[in-house]
Amino acid sequence: MAIAALAAAPALSWAASVAPAAPSAAAPSAELTAGARPVAELSSVPAPTLDAKAWLVQDANSGQIIAALNPDEKVEPASLTKLMSAYIVFQALENKRLTLDQKVNVSEKAWRTEGSRMFIKVGSQVSVDDLLQGLIVQSGNDATVALAEAVAGSETAFTSLMNQEARKMGMTGTHYANSTGLPDPTHLTTVRDLATIARNLVTQFPQYMHYYSQKSFTYNKIKQHNRNRLLWSDPTVDGLKTGHTDSAGYCLVATADRDGRRVISVVVGAPSDSARTEDSLKLLNWSYQNFDTVKLYDGSHAAVQARVWEGSVEKVGLGQPTPTWVTVPRGQGPHVKPIAQYAQPLVAPLKKGARVGMVSLTLDGKVLRRDPLVIMQDVPRAGFFGRMYDKIRLMLQ
Repeated sequence: MAIAALAAAPALSWAASVAPAAPSAAAPSAELTAGARPVAELSSVPAPTLDAKAWLVQDANSGQIIAALNPDEKVEPASLTKLMSAYIVFQALENKRLTLDQKVNVSEKAWRTEGSRMFIKVGSQVSVDDLLQGLIVQSGNDATVALAEAVAGSETAFTSLMNQEARKMGMTGTHYANSTGLPDPTHLTTVRDLATIARNLVTQFPQYMHYYSQKSFTYNKIKQHNRNRLLWSDPTVDGLKTGHTDSAGYCLVATADRDGRRVISVVVGAPSDSARTEDSLKLLNWSYQNFDTVKLYDGSHAAVQARVWEGSVEKVGLGQPTPTWVTVPRGQGPHVKPIAQYAQPLVAPLKKGARVGMVSLTLDGKVLRRDPLVIMQDVPRAGFFGRMYDKIRLMLQ
């Protein structure tokens, strides 16, 4: 692998000229989720002290973890499970396997499901839209099972889809035993994995975020309020999900959008409803106050110009097809140093989008994140004499 420092001046000017706000981003790469360095390690401002068993706060735009406690400890997700349940339903809606106005028959199994309820009646016909409000706003286990059966035919088959999707997302610490979050010895996750599903949900399905900010829902003449108390105390908070069982404690995955920058907090095992609410708000405020998210590159600019051999051009741009955002301690954006590592020699033909290396974004010599480097444009082979000339030059190197 060849190692090259990226063009420092353009990179730093882009970072310095962009405000902390950022648009929604794509799902994180495997390298980012697996090897991310918590940004707080480079900050002099300590994270708040919380009462929770495990917690994590993540910038949704960059995908970077800002800080965490016990991020990979196995924990019970309780009703935070419904983040993945809703994700699978949203997929079905986007794939046209369901529609919001479609009527779902309520089975006896759904009706009998214990725990929190929407109070649907066995044999009744309920719209997918109403059931989603029952799942998300009221945390109804009966609504969740009814939707699971509508998507997959049975809750067991639906749970298999949940586990399959978890594997695709790289949620290596998660196993679902049901769609609702009812206690089961094998039903476990981690706060790192909860942040992963939360980020995928908010970035891939923003059109359904209104369900998570809805404060109440009335069905069958029974009005229930959203259990996320942050919806009343902070207007920038627009989700996501609470959870509670005696064994799991009080849990909350919260998210806020402030001036286009979204942050996600995960708190599990708090001692009370008020504690999970206060702890989540502490994490969100601390993250916004002490860290910036800046754009280092946009999708149209190459991160580095690399030498091409036996091609119709001598150089090709390597970079990312989408904008690259990085989260840093406040004011440190201009000091991010990108370093590229890519295969040498690059021999034509080269195809646009082909991955040839990695770019590491560093601050004070420490890697913040790593992203793939891809070919930015097709490079066809040169003519016969051009290829021969380059072959000779390569042999002499």
